[in-house]
Formats: sequence, structure tokens, C-alpha cells
Amino acid sequence: MSTAAPDSKATFGFQDVDARDKAGLVRGVFDSVASSYDVMNDVMSAGVHRVWKDMAAARLNPQPGEFIVDCAGGTGDMARRFARLADRARKRRGGGAAKIMVIDYNAEMVAAGRTKPFDPAIVWGVGDAQRLPLPDACADAYVISFGIRNVTDIAGALAEARRVLKPGGRFLCLEFSRPVTEALQKAYDAYSFKVIPAMGELVAKDRASYQYLVESIRRFPAQAAFAAMMRDAGFSNVGWTNYTGGVAALHHGWAV
Repeated sequence: MSTAAPDSKATFGFQDVDARDKAGLVRGVFDSVASSYDVMNDVMSAGVHRVWKDMAAARLNPQPGEFIVDCAGGTGDMARRFARLADRARKRRGGGAAKIMVIDYNAEMVAAGRTKPFDPAIVWGVGDAQRLPLPDACADAYVISFGIRNVTDIAGALAEARRVLKPGGRFLCLEFSRPVTEALQKAYDAYSFKVIPAMGELVAKDRASYQYLVESIRRFPAQAAFAAMMRDAGFSNVGWTNYTGGVAALHHGWAV
């Protein structure tokens, strides 16, 4: 349930909506696409999203015994990467098993993730990025991948990430961003607006949800602006790494 003020607004694609309504609208989008979400990710990106996720997981470098929060973790794509890397590290140097908690606002996405092969390191929960069901300073790392642009209050989600991280905990956010050249931006815009919604209609039988996807990307803050929001939330050593010329970016920082 939203706690936004009655007169506050939030973005929903290119629309500005009552902030109290955004969570429900976004939930409707992901209820609609949950069963075809992973397939569409492959189709839309020609599999490149897997490379981005592999690089993000390697940057996190999960270690034995760590507790990692995979917020907006959806079907567990990232969580499984973290579990594999932590298990490899444990086999090399010993230590306890890592625990990865997938938290997603959308129960349909979590249910789709649970149908995949079981991994004992992963636990699942339905929850809000702005009000995580976790105590203060409990996590060694917090990751949110392609999810933060969907929250009602981005600053609130960043503050909540900072709350649950231990001092020195790692924060990573993988998100669509701004291409670094005008030529790439034009090509990306043409592909996004002309091709992706059509793919959504063909593969997922849902054009509107993928129209929202491309619009929500355009409303998300550019790299430097989001980095400033991270600093305001209390993260240090903030920076980002552009992937595919800025089509996506991995933002990183440390809790202080």
C-alpha cells in the first residue's frame, strides 16, 4: 500500500499519475508479463542482457556466508548467478553457504521464479522496495536489477537499501540508462519505440506493457543524476560502469 501524500505524483511511463496508484499499475504490468518475462528479455536484447547480468554478478563477487538482498529480483535470474559464484568461492576457500533473498513486489513474478530448479541458497519473499521486511544493517550486499525505475519513490528505495546494509556493505544497481552518443541514442530510440512494443504483442500478446517498459526507461534519471541520488542516500565511493555504450549502466557504492 502506498503512503504517498494525496496530491503527490509519480511517473508511469510518459504519464504522471497519482503516486498512490503507481504500485498497482506496475503490479498489473508484471502480472501480465510474468509468464513470458524471461523469454522476452532474450528476444528484446538478443541475449545481451545475460552478458550485462554476468558482469554485474562478477562485480558483486559474492562470498561464502554472505547475506545478499536481491531486490525486485523477479524470477531469480540474478540470484542464481550470485548463488553459483558464492558456491564456487566456498569450494575454493571454505566457509558457510551464502544466503540470497529474492524480494519482489509482484507475487506472479516470484511464483514464476519458484517453478525453476530449486537452489537451497535462495529464499523468496514478496515485499516492497520502499519497506523491506528486514532489520537494520543485516545485509552484506544489496542488488536491484532493472527494477528501481518501477518504484514509486526512488529516493525512498535508496534510503531503504542503505538501512538494511551493514556498514561497508555493497550496493549495486543495474538499470537501463542513457546512451553516450547521439547516434546510439537515435538508433536505440528507433528500436525501442518501433520494435519492442511490436515484439511484446507478438511474443507476450501484450503491447501495452512493453510500451510502458520503453517509456519508463526514458523517465529514469541519467547516470550522473542517479549517482547524485545515491550520494544523498548515504552511499560513498559512488560510480557507474556503462554497458553497451550506456544502454545500461551498473551503479555501485558502499554503505557508510
